[in-house]
Amino acid sequence: MSDSTKPKRHAALGFIFVTVFVDVLGLGVIIPVLPKLLETLGHVDISTAGQLSGYLTFTYALMQFIFSSVLGNLSDRYGRRPVLLTSLVGFGIDYAFMAFAPSIFWLFVGRAIAGIAGAATTTATAYIADVSTGENRAANFGLIGAATGLGFIVGIALGGYLGAVGLKIPFLAAAGLALLNAFYGYFVLPESLAPENRRAFDWSRANPVGSLKRLGMYPAIAGLVSAFTLVYIAAKAVETVLAFYLIEKFKWSMTSISSLGIFIGVLLIGIQGGLIRIIIPKLGQDRSIVTGLLFYAIGLVLIAFASKGWMMYLFMIPYCLGGISGPALQGLITSKVEANEQGELQGSLNSLLSITTVIGPLLMSSLFAHFTNPKASSIYFPGAPYLLGAILMLISTFIAVRNFKRS
Repeated sequence: MSDSTKPKRHAALGFIFVTVFVDVLGLGVIIPVLPKLLETLGHVDISTAGQLSGYLTFTYALMQFIFSSVLGNLSDRYGRRPVLLTSLVGFGIDYAFMAFAPSIFWLFVGRAIAGIAGAATTTATAYIADVSTGENRAANFGLIGAATGLGFIVGIALGGYLGAVGLKIPFLAAAGLALLNAFYGYFVLPESLAPENRRAFDWSRANPVGSLKRLGMYPAIAGLVSAFTLVYIAAKAVETVLAFYLIEKFKWSMTSISSLGIFIGVLLIGIQGGLIRIIIPKLGQDRSIVTGLLFYAIGLVLIAFASKGWMMYLFMIPYCLGGISGPALQGLITSKVEANEQGELQGSLNSLLSITTVIGPLLMSSLFAHFTNPKASSIYFPGAPYLLGAILMLISTFIAVRNFKRS
């Protein structure tokens, strides 16, 4: 890489960082504000609001599942830049819908738009694959993890503190940030996919089912993709149930929950934004994957059996250290696919993530409800989702090790 192209590449990676950050920020904004927003718009109690929240998550995930492959294939045909910029405009529209929605129906419209725009994470990861080389591929994918952590922190802060002033304000702030980033990217984001590496758009490859089937064309990554899927289903135990778990077991307030969320975000930034750049080169991708998955499993078991609220801060450390497995796993998968198929691959992986977003929350929330409802179960165990998550992480570890041995 010449000296003249390095600044442009750094600026591009910075833009990708902010794009993923804006995506996660929107999810973080919703966490503290959505219950009150649903209660106000729907004139419902908190129980019904929780059910509606699940349907909103389903809508978002379904749109991501449908459009991830479409946007990934479009980026393979027309380049990453136009898809990324369009998605940011879509985020801005979604947040505006959330801010001014006169009824719950319009929240569903906004979540559908957000799911389509969020499918462009496919293109963001393909962009990183385009501009990365063997030695910095996993580290660059770690930028996505760092952006996730920072977006989570800022999102929860915006949702919690600005939401106390007015329910619309956090969404307006997120909309402004998304549109501002689109404007910035228009001037600084170079195209990463060379014309010679592009291919014709094919609807048979762009539909999500066909895209998932095409993963079978790469036997070398079949086991890794299976592990990838189980990891993200297990992670829904933390994302979906955590607030309910903390309220049920430790009687935490929303402020306490937000504080833990900020702590988790800081950990993710430190680990995925910096630590993995040291750990992965030293351990190698294979060992980093196994080590991270074991950290995940240990953290989930500890969370499941936590007896004091303060322990949650301590037990989140090994859980977040598990984050070193994600960039290593994704870097290893992308290294086995050709440049002109990266968008399609990322579309397939993002479709898998969307499926986990449908399966995981339903599975984990149902398990939590069963073991906290005395009418449903004679065993009271709020940590059941976390124990299941640990088991899934161990299965993922087994699959990954088996794949390494075959390779």
